[in-house]
Formats: sequence, structure tokens, C-alpha cells
Amino acid sequence: MSALVRTSNGDEVVTFRRPDVVPSVRDMSTATQSKEAANKAVVTEFMEVFSRGDVDAILAFLTDDATWWVAGTIEGISGEKDKAAFGEMLAGLSTLSTTGAIGLTPKALTAEGDRVAAETESYAELTNGRVYNNHYHFVFELSDGRIRRVKEYLDTEHTRAIFLG
Repeated sequence: MSALVRTSNGDEVVTFRRPDVVPSVRDMSTATQSKEAANKAVVTEFMEVFSRGDVDAILAFLTDDATWWVAGTIEGISGEKDKAAFGEMLAGLSTLSTTGAIGLTPKALTAEGDRVAAETESYAELTNGRVYNNHYHFVFELSDGRIRRVKEYLDTEHTRAIFLG
């Protein structure tokens, strides 16, 4: 029997009950696949909750020291935010949507270790009469089933035109 454990320096290793049992590549691959599948499930569920606009529920997916970085130079949106600042930004954005949320639809997910890459499409009808429909590449870093860090790449010109134009 094997188990995936985290060492004190954050590395993950497969441990075995009997030291005389040597792991097969298949055993290690299965453990990695299970972890990666679990991380992809967390990201998928996060996007479902994000699409409902419940800021407290969204923030519950993040570790206390989480950061969220957005590409570009858009005032109030781009740059790195801690969990509290990200929550404030979400609360502000939710007031701009007719439904109180920006819907996120994952199109493709790729996982490796604690990282999940997500190709995503958004959709929201805004109170200014415009439609926000953007395409993203997110990189999520997870820790113990929660989101620790996010990098968000998007069409910043579309965002600027729809929200600020």
C-alpha cells in the first residue's frame, strides 16, 4: 500500500508501508493522477461558484495567504491582490453585471502536480448594456485542496473597452 504525503519542505513523496516493497511507475502515476484529478475538480467547482457571484463562497476556496494576479495595466483590475483585495474587487465587479456575476466556463483543464491550467470563457451582461465575453488562460496553484495562487491572462483590450470604454 502507498500513500501520498507532503514533507516539511512542501515536496510530495509516495511512501510505502513495507520498506521492502518497491513502487512501480504505475503506482506513482496513479497517485499523481488522483491528485491532479482532485485539483481539476476543485478548479471546476470554483468556477461554478464564481459564476454564481457569491463572494464569500468564492473566497472560501482560497487559502488565507492566497494571491490573485491579473495581466495588463487596467486600473483597479490588473496586478497582484491578496485575498481581501480580491474579494473587494469581486464585490465591485458584481454590481456591474445584471445577474451579479461573471459566468466562467472552463473549456480545457491541464493539471501537473499542484498546478492546474484552465482555458476559460466568460460571459456577463452588464448594467451599461454591453456584453462581456472574454477568453482566459488561468494558472491555479493549489495547496491541500485550496487555491493558493492564481495568474489570470486575458484580452485586456476587450476588458477595458467593455468595462471602461
